[in-house]
Amino acid sequence: MNFGEDMNLFITGASGFVGGAIARHLKEKHKVKVLSRSPKTDAGLTQQGFEIVSGSLESITAKDLAGTDIIIHCAAFVGPWGSFQDFWKGNVEGTTRLLEVSQKAGVKRFIHMGTEAALFHGQDMIQIDETYPYPKKTPYYYSRTKAEAERRVVSANHSGFETIVLRPRLVWGPGDTSVLPVLKKMVTEGKFMWLDGGRAKTSVTCIPNLVHATELALTKGTPGQIYFITDDEDKTVKTFLTEMMQTQGITLPKASIPSALAGFLAMIVEGIWRIFGIRKEPPMMRFPVDIMGKECTIRIDKAKKELGYKPVVSVAQGLQLMKG
Repeated sequence: MNFGEDMNLFITGASGFVGGAIARHLKEKHKVKVLSRSPKTDAGLTQQGFEIVSGSLESITAKDLAGTDIIIHCAAFVGPWGSFQDFWKGNVEGTTRLLEVSQKAGVKRFIHMGTEAALFHGQDMIQIDETYPYPKKTPYYYSRTKAEAERRVVSANHSGFETIVLRPRLVWGPGDTSVLPVLKKMVTEGKFMWLDGGRAKTSVTCIPNLVHATELALTKGTPGQIYFITDDEDKTVKTFLTEMMQTQGITLPKASIPSALAGFLAMIVEGIWRIFGIRKEPPMMRFPVDIMGKECTIRIDKAKKELGYKPVVSVAQGLQLMKG
């Protein structure tokens, strides 16, 4: 599809780390409208010079999207804690509603921010690519609902309404409001421990690389396809997190626990929390524990070939940017 400069884009999740970085970058060349869910985000997003649509994925109408060429859907319910209904409503119903309204409004392309977690049921994922199957079942609400959302995005693709899914893994970099604060908090509270000494290997995705891939996906890529996006470098969890936290002047402690034990304890703790309907998140949760204890290395040949993607920053350069 040939789009030029100065398209009308609509971005969800712009008050978050990923959606915000994408929206700020694309605003330089395109007209960007963003979805804002609260008076607090209204003020922040207006201040950054965005035109806002106030409301939620449930309340959005075709009128709100009138004249929009491309949707970039970054909003998601990430948890880590919540009921299945919370995850389903945020990830599946929200995405379905946006797909329906987008088609009514005559949107031409829908870019969905997916995740490798959609494939995760507790296993190592070694040098995987887009042919890797969704699991038959998974214990993680986030994985289940993000997989279902991806399926719906892909099956909504038809001529006149193109859909593309991008799948980053462990998004990091300057402005990170997801991984960094959690690690800082764990270190401060003395709760940080390595799983198996942090020896699992992982692919990671620096925010400028994901922003670049999203910009490419505005005009490139095969409709109805999924693309993994990473920095194209694999590191051990220990090396990567140690280097990332060093940019913030934080030294991670040495203590380690076997990942199988951590996962087992987290499962029990989560079970107790659910039985008693405790709303506050439990001290140990399976998804973050399990995913950090397993290898997750990813091949990005498809994005290189079909999107023309290659990383614009290396991990080393990304770390320099974080020192800034």
